[in-house]
This record gives sequence, structure tokens and C-alpha cells, in this order.
Amino acid sequence: MSRQVNNAGTGSDVFSLARFFSHRLSSFLAPFLLELDRLLDRRLINTFSGLCESILRHRTRPTSLLLTELGEVLLSPAKAPAGTKRISNLLRSPRWHAGVIADYLARQAQAYAQQLLEKQELVLLLWDESVQEKPESLQSAVRSSKAKRLLRIKRGYYEPPTREAVHVPGLRWVGLLLCGLKAQPLVASFRWWTSRGKQATSLAQVKLSLLQWARETFASAVLHVFDRGYASSQWLGLLLARRDRFLMRWPSAYKLLDVLGRVKRASLFSVGRKASSSQLVWGRNRKCQLRRSLLWMPGLHPHYLSQPLTLIICRPGQKGRQPWYLLTDEEVRSDKDAWRLVHAYARRWQIEQSFRFTKAELGMESCRLWFWENKMKLLQIVTLV
Repeated sequence: MSRQVNNAGTGSDVFSLARFFSHRLSSFLAPFLLELDRLLDRRLINTFSGLCESILRHRTRPTSLLLTELGEVLLSPAKAPAGTKRISNLLRSPRWHAGVIADYLARQAQAYAQQLLEKQELVLLLWDESVQEKPESLQSAVRSSKAKRLLRIKRGYYEPPTREAVHVPGLRWVGLLLCGLKAQPLVASFRWWTSRGKQATSLAQVKLSLLQWARETFASAVLHVFDRGYASSQWLGLLLARRDRFLMRWPSAYKLLDVLGRVKRASLFSVGRKASSSQLVWGRNRKCQLRRSLLWMPGLHPHYLSQPLTLIICRPGQKGRQPWYLLTDEEVRSDKDAWRLVHAYARRWQIEQSFRFTKAELGMESCRLWFWENKMKLLQIVTLV
């Protein structure tokens, strides 16, 4: 008897939790549905709301975005064809486009940045790139991270079939995430592109358009945070030309000018120099406190001698780990300012988690739509979710 009571109580708790999240989803979508109501009729609006809920309920990596699966969740297994047709009508409707969601997310990010500024927090715009592997599609070739992971040398596995990079068809992906040093992240922009077909473009064009979009949306209110993939004299010149605030991880082999005018690699700036300060930082991998130290110094890039920069070197508290070499145009006057920028770069892990969640939980790589515009609509709906 007690077991039945406990099971009933558990079922009631689950039902209450489901209603709670359903109410939160309705409150979250309400402002956007009001904007979408100007473009679509009531039936498509209801389908849009139901599709968002179906994506949240049906979270499986291989089949999460299959229209047949979503149609079954939208209505019922017996009415799966009707549910699939409703979703198809929503995605094929010429009355709206994927940019409607992108513009809404941009306005939400702009308002969020203003809230962080009012609290006098450091506003970070995290940049990163990823790919969506689609072996069954005809999109541009991307380097497969899955194949690289599977071919890694492990105990008992010493001779993989190939040591060359494996490329498969897929979509390229650039993401921008807005957050603070402690505030939760918010999607600012997700953009997918290909190098084939009518929508063909290049990474340089996509990055330049996103940089221009960020300037128009946030002006100089945000600090751009980049990984080593963005470290180049050309990209650095674009940032310095408009005096964009940036924090970039600089490769140790790339060269800079020291205060004496000598050109040397970034790794040589810390040779023979003691750290100016240290802190205990919680290490997520080893689940323990690690002592990290840093030192900072002014520097210049050989191609842009008129723009003063600062190189921050953060030494890890683990053996075998390479230091962080962070290049920034932010003014650093003390160790406190340097540590603040180090913690800002550590927040870049949030966008890595965002890519991981959208692929593993929301199944963005399972999208199987033929036409580009319909595919972008579905991916932007997942981004909104």
C-alpha cells in the first residue's frame, strides 16, 4: 500500500513539474508569438508553439528533428502524418523567413546587454565555430570531429586505418553567445553557411558580416572573446581599425614586439620572469582547487605599431598544461584587471557547452530538409528553444 502511495505521489510531482515547464515555455514564447501573429494565421501560430514544445519533449540525438517523429509528438502516434503535414506547412509558408527569429534574438540580446551594463557587469560576446556533420546530404565538406575522436590512439588500438583528416558533407556553423562574468549566457546569433550551391559563401565573409552586425547591435558595449582560431594579423587589423574591444587567445608560436622593440614568440615573453600574482581556481576536470599564476606586460604587433596591446600569460596549476597567452586592447593597470580578463576568457567554455547541448540534446545534426530556407527556419526554431 505504501508503495502505491509513493508511486502516486511521484506521478503527481512529475505532472506538476511538466505543467511548470509548460507554463515557462508559454511565457517565454509569448512575446515572439505576438510578433509572429502579424505574419501568420492562428493555425500556424498554434503549430509553431506546439513544435517548440515537441522539440523539448523529443530530445534524442539521431531523430530529434525528423519531421515524422516531431509530427507524432505534436499530435499523437495515430495522427503522426497529420502532425508532419502541419509542421511542413509551417516551414514552407512564404509569409515568414528565418530572419524573423534571428532579428528577435538580436533584440533580446541587445536588451540583455543593457541590463548587464546597468548592473555594471562586464558584457562578453563569445565567438566560436563548429560544424554539423551530415553524411547523407549534398552540402559542403567539413572536417569530421567524430572521425578524429574515433581514430585517436588508445590502449590496444595503435594502427588506425588512416591518419589523415576525414571530411564528410555538412554545414559550417558560427555562433555568438552573450554573457557576463557570472550572468547566464544568452544566444545572440547562430549562423550556418555552406561553400556549395546558390547559398555559397566563405568563412571570411560570414565572420566579417557578423562583426559588422555586432558593431551595429552592441557598439562598444561588449568585449569580444576569441579562441586561437581567430588569431591572425588580418582579423586583428579589422578589430583595431574600429577600436573594437577584444580578448584573444594568442598562439605561443606567433610573434609580438616587446617594450624594447624585439620581435619574439609569445612563449618567450615569460622566460625568466616570475609571476606577479596567483589565485586558487576550481578545476572542473579534477574536481579540486588549482593554483594558477599570471604575469602581464605591454606589447605590440609588428604590423600595427601604433596600437598598444597587452599580453597576459596565465600559467595553469597542472603539469603538462600549456599556459594561456591572452592578447587584448583593454587597459590593464593591475593584477586585478588581468585576473578579470582571465576569468572572462574562461567563460568561453559556455559556447562550447552550447554547441554540445544543441547537438547532443536537441539533435541539430538530425535535420533532413532539402530546401535551404526550410532548413534554416527549423534550425532557428531550435535556436529559439
